[in-house]
Amino acid sequence: MLQAVIIDDEAKGRELIKMIITANCPGVKIAGEASNIKEGYELIMRTEPHLVFLDIEMPGGSGFDLLARINEINFDVVFITAFDQYAIKAIKFSALDYLLKPVDEEELIAIVKKVENNYVRKTHNNAVANLLNNTKKHSENAKIGLTTTDGLDFIEIKNIMRCEADGKYTSVFLNNEKKLLVSKNLKEFEDLLIEFNFFRIHHSHLVNLDYIKKYQSGRGGYVIMNDGSTITVSQRKKEEFLSNLRKV
Repeated sequence: MLQAVIIDDEAKGRELIKMIITANCPGVKIAGEASNIKEGYELIMRTEPHLVFLDIEMPGGSGFDLLARINEINFDVVFITAFDQYAIKAIKFSALDYLLKPVDEEELIAIVKKVENNYVRKTHNNAVANLLNNTKKHSENAKIGLTTTDGLDFIEIKNIMRCEADGKYTSVFLNNEKKLLVSKNLKEFEDLLIEFNFFRIHHSHLVNLDYIKKYQSGRGGYVIMNDGSTITVSQRKKEEFLSNLRKV
């Protein structure tokens, strides 16, 4: 049985999570609750949980601050947050789970079952370290967690040359000629990488503008990337693409 703890400054929020899990997740036991960072840290040290439900905004600091105090993160984390686009993006970059307030019962049950089905007691230090780094605005070495058949790779965004749709997956091409098949669709990559100088030039292709070697004009035209690959530019994307390319 997995042991879980809930760290949230709102008593009603803690009670809701506990009620949903107790009623629907017999393989999970709530081992304790805390309402702030100090209590949360002590609770984790005392109970050594498998799963932590962690509110981001709490009195005296954030859930990120709490994680920064722990040397070895050997538990799964599910963040609980009101809509905070910046925090959510940082969480997604690190391939971690989150729930929006007010917590939706079906979403909570689905995440818990996913944790149960995939649980292996291991350290999550890399994922959390990546999260904490990415919460620093304008980090030059921002990384993204990519889930592949081999596990979870953390790749510096500046080393991604392009992404190509492959059904419900995406092929990610790096500047060292390595290719990763990732279980995330291209739209998800577009949403995450658009602010890092990426542009979706075609419904199947998202490119890093820094790696474009040449643009050849035409109806839509095409680009030649630094690795020699040739990619068609959608006609409807042409003007917006050229406008962005001129800014590089």
